[in-house]
Amino acid sequence: MRLTVWTYEGPPHVGAMRIATAMEGVHYVLHAPQGDTYADLLFTMIERRAKRPPVTYTTFQARDLGSDTAALFKTAVEDAYARFQPTAMIVGASCTGELIQDDPGGLARALNLPIPVIPLDLPSYQRKENWGASETFYQLVRTLAGSSAPSGSKPPRRPEGLPARCNILGPSALGFRHRDDVEEITRLLGRLGIVVNVVAPLGATAADLARLSEADFNVVLYPEIAATTAKWLERTFGQPATKTIPIGVGATRDFISEVAALAGVDPAPLLAGDETRLPWYSRSVDSTYLTGKRVFIFGDATHAIAAARIAAQELGFEVVGLGTYAREFAREVREAAKLYDIEALITDDYLEVEARVAELRPELVLGTQMERHIAKRLGIGCAVISAPVHVQDFPARYSPQMGFEGANVIFDSWVHPLMMGLEEHLLAMFRDDPEFHDGATPSHLGTTTELEQVPAPATVQTEKAAVLWSSEAEKEVGKIPFFVRGKARRNTERFAADTGVALITVETLYDAKAHFGR
Repeated sequence: MRLTVWTYEGPPHVGAMRIATAMEGVHYVLHAPQGDTYADLLFTMIERRAKRPPVTYTTFQARDLGSDTAALFKTAVEDAYARFQPTAMIVGASCTGELIQDDPGGLARALNLPIPVIPLDLPSYQRKENWGASETFYQLVRTLAGSSAPSGSKPPRRPEGLPARCNILGPSALGFRHRDDVEEITRLLGRLGIVVNVVAPLGATAADLARLSEADFNVVLYPEIAATTAKWLERTFGQPATKTIPIGVGATRDFISEVAALAGVDPAPLLAGDETRLPWYSRSVDSTYLTGKRVFIFGDATHAIAAARIAAQELGFEVVGLGTYAREFAREVREAAKLYDIEALITDDYLEVEARVAELRPELVLGTQMERHIAKRLGIGCAVISAPVHVQDFPARYSPQMGFEGANVIFDSWVHPLMMGLEEHLLAMFRDDPEFHDGATPSHLGTTTELEQVPAPATVQTEKAAVLWSSEAEKEVGKIPFFVRGKARRNTERFAADTGVALITVETLYDAKAHFGR
């Protein structure tokens, strides 16, 4: 552990808080000093939840260390049960409380509460937040669903005629657009005729976790949180789990095909009517401005890998950097980086990330709130794609990242920073143009004396022969919007004269565009 100004992940007990806060009727008793209660603000201020997370702190102080801190913890557990009446309780220690070695699990079991009590052993100095969330979810599921595990025989198959049922695993509190992702994916599954059995941990109760075995398969949306649990469910109940994360148009279509195969239904009608505008834009003339833009991507593994695929395959960007702070998924990110002939950056040090961005000088950064600050300092456009995020990335409106609607949201979020750069480029390009300067009358109102008084820009004097246009180049320049066509023609002719080109071809036109677009 080291001191830092920013951090991508908190200690593992913050991950446990995310699971407890996401669920209903689950309470977390945390053996922690008074200063460790800061985590409440993550949920009430940043995620803008209407109520505090369901966490009781022992809040021991320095003077308590000379007395019985174990008794303090037991009192906190009893008070929390009496006050909140949870249906399940998790107990553990913060990084500071861990040093006291009071054994919260053993102390809580000794109280013989009439509810399941799940002890958490989260090594605060070796692991971090996402691992803590994953381990907490796993321990809850293993305790609450384990009692329904079959003994020796395989689970019964679904009777003919009944729709397939699935669980959606992974969405949690403080997750990046998790609430809206669940809504979008639930809608997609419903259109395939698949019934959602349980969504967990977000919105689930202890009783819901006990029903996980009733599903035919599991949809894993966020492997950082749900992969371990999904593997246990597959070993215990024979439930297969999805591998595809439906972020982006291509991945969403692959996801639909995958879940349709698991459910035994036909995906063709849904695939034929996908509802996203991203492919349309990618085929349009306007999108040529985005082709080849250099992009640097950093975040959790799930969103970083998905973002790289979208950038390269759906928007025509060049991925020049890819990385993650999630060391548990370093192998997956390294494998993804090989697809783009780059070396993955695996680090939880934002200064290393900043140095890599400064070295690569991309035109767009896709990352967390830390990368947003980094990009702002370096004067580079940025879009946030992954936690950790700030309050503005928990919008009140519907704004998923997954599914076809998620692809629309991603398209808007990524393209806008680049198009603002184009807007600034056009302003600079036309600042001295006689038709588009600030004092010019709109052309549809006709020529005015004021317009005639505007001095024309200096023309390029050349003794070279006048250049000619090929018919193909004339057709191509005719595709340019009328309000910039004249400027494009003059720039192309000037470029041709300067470079000694006698006949302007389509290739000359695009060479001139590249020359004046620098």
